[in-house]
Amino acid sequence: MKNSELLAGKRALVTGASSGIGHYFARLLADHGAQVIAGARRVAMLDTLAAEIKAAGGQCKIVLLDVADKASVTAAVEQIGVCDILVNNAGIVRDGSALLQTEEDWDAVLDTNLKGMFIMSQAIAKGMKERGQGTIINIASVLGLRQAGGVSSYAVSKAGAIQLTKTLALEWARFGIRVNALAPGYLATEINANLWKSDPGKALINRIPQRRLGQLEDLAGPMLLLASEQSAYMTGSVITVDGGHLVSSL
Repeated sequence: MKNSELLAGKRALVTGASSGIGHYFARLLADHGAQVIAGARRVAMLDTLAAEIKAAGGQCKIVLLDVADKASVTAAVEQIGVCDILVNNAGIVRDGSALLQTEEDWDAVLDTNLKGMFIMSQAIAKGMKERGQGTIINIASVLGLRQAGGVSSYAVSKAGAIQLTKTLALEWARFGIRVNALAPGYLATEINANLWKSDPGKALINRIPQRRLGQLEDLAGPMLLLASEQSAYMTGSVITVDGGHLVSSL
């Protein structure tokens, strides 16, 4: 469905769009007709993204946005105006032993991944309520549904994101706002390439039922489903894209 008009006429805000999954989602939505607003703290990287989208025939505007800072969110939303689609993608991880993790690291992860998701959703949902429609897609993780060592704050933040998805879906359904979550499993990216070449990384891949890492392209179908009217009767849902990780045996 590349370069389709599935999302024609829709305005989509993607947070954390300067790199990684957010960068991919911004390009994906633009490829399918959405006018994308790319938000992040690294404006230079957003400029590059916007240039790529426009070169491919899409529409993209950028906005300076720190989801952990309410003043930044308020200023960005005033600048952005009405959105039909919000992709809450911004997130960070601070790994290491729970015995050694600092309070500052814990707060940084929860402020960005969970509080930031709520602040952003609340701010955008006010406009959606006035229009009687809108869709919010929260990027969670299989680690919000399953455990792994060394990422306690991240796993807790993603578990919270899943519960936030369900509670907001319940409250806002009456306003025509749908809230769903996409929970990716382990993905192959430039940032973690060295991990998957290591013995522990290879062992982890072998525990995934499909015996492979996910690719960014594996997220395209689920994202387009949730962003479009194809999922008009879905709210409060969590779609896992994990190669069977959640159903793997002990």
